Amino acid sequence: MAPALYGGSGEPGGRRIRVRRLRVRRNRVWRIHSRHRLSRRSQPGTRVSLSWYKRYLATVAHPARWRHDDHGSRHPARARTRGVRLRHPLLHELAAFLRSRRERITPEQVGLARGRRRTPGLRREEVAQLSAVGVTWYTWLEQARDIQVSVQVLDALARALLLDPSERAHLFALAGAADPAPGTECPAVTPALRTMLEQLDPIPACVQNSRYDVLAYNRTYARLLCDLDAVAPEDRNCLLLAFTHDDWRASIVDLPEVTRMMAAKFRASMAGHLAEPAWKALVHRLEERSPEFREVWERHEVVDQRGRTKYIRNAHVGLLHVEHVNLWLGPSSGPRLVSYPPVDARTRDRLEELHRLASDAA
Repeated sequence: MAPALYGGSGEPGGRRIRVRRLRVRRNRVWRIHSRHRLSRRSQPGTRVSLSWYKRYLATVAHPARWRHDDHGSRHPARARTRGVRLRHPLLHELAAFLRSRRERITPEQVGLARGRRRTPGLRREEVAQLSAVGVTWYTWLEQARDIQVSVQVLDALARALLLDPSERAHLFALAGAADPAPGTECPAVTPALRTMLEQLDPIPACVQNSRYDVLAYNRTYARLLCDLDAVAPEDRNCLLLAFTHDDWRASIVDLPEVTRMMAAKFRASMAGHLAEPAWKALVHRLEERSPEFREVWERHEVVDQRGRTKYIRNAHVGLLHVEHVNLWLGPSSGPRLVSYPPVDARTRDRLEELHRLASDAA
């Protein structure tokens, strides 16, 4: 008999054997296709890059891609899907923190031309240039990708973003790294700004951030409400001193109204920093040490930062009538220059006397 009569088989019935094999393979393909359709229904949103037939061929060509269930039956392995891999939550906090610090800095603060900009603050490539890192690498960092970050790069980013000591410590805490220079001076307080503070004497002046941390001050301000030089640097916070420091509280006229307004301003500023540990730690510290703060904080009052005239009862020169003036050094969420110019001639003379006392003590 001619082999061609039986579809290439040398024995009778070879064609029937070949047809039977084709039917078995076709049924197997259909079962795989049905099983794949059910798996897609049970997992909505799964994106498969291969068609069911190509997927079948891939699993047949590569037996290692078959998986076995608990009953010993084997099934084709699932196709790979595209998606975001779950990462540690601190990476997303770090990305959001870097993004917020970048958006608050103006180009003029770092010596760049403003030009036309669609978004506030600096561009990513500008931050990368200032910190001497790659643009793609910094973009990945703001996208919360799982990449390795050295302490040298973190230090460069802290300087480029003009972070104060608390923000710098928060940056290294989010990155899970030890700060190589924990006592680094705040880059937001430049030598020119310190010179300005000195030139403002005898007008009391200081630099604060939105959390009421005192970053720098002149001699007159050091003796305005208390002996600020005797206060530990980590305790130089106006809100903390207003609720817990006896000398500071004794210098404030109309103390209940002043503390209520300060707490309301702090709550308004905290709206953009709810996830930051430094802000939550300050609130927790105040709630533990001051029942008065707990009562005021529970009112949930909010006011904006506005200057106004106030009276200060100084322990050395007596009553002072001054005007509270805020000069923002950048966006309203950043540091500001706070000064207390005199309202009348008597206050001016007393401020000059206070400056002489502070200079002699120094």
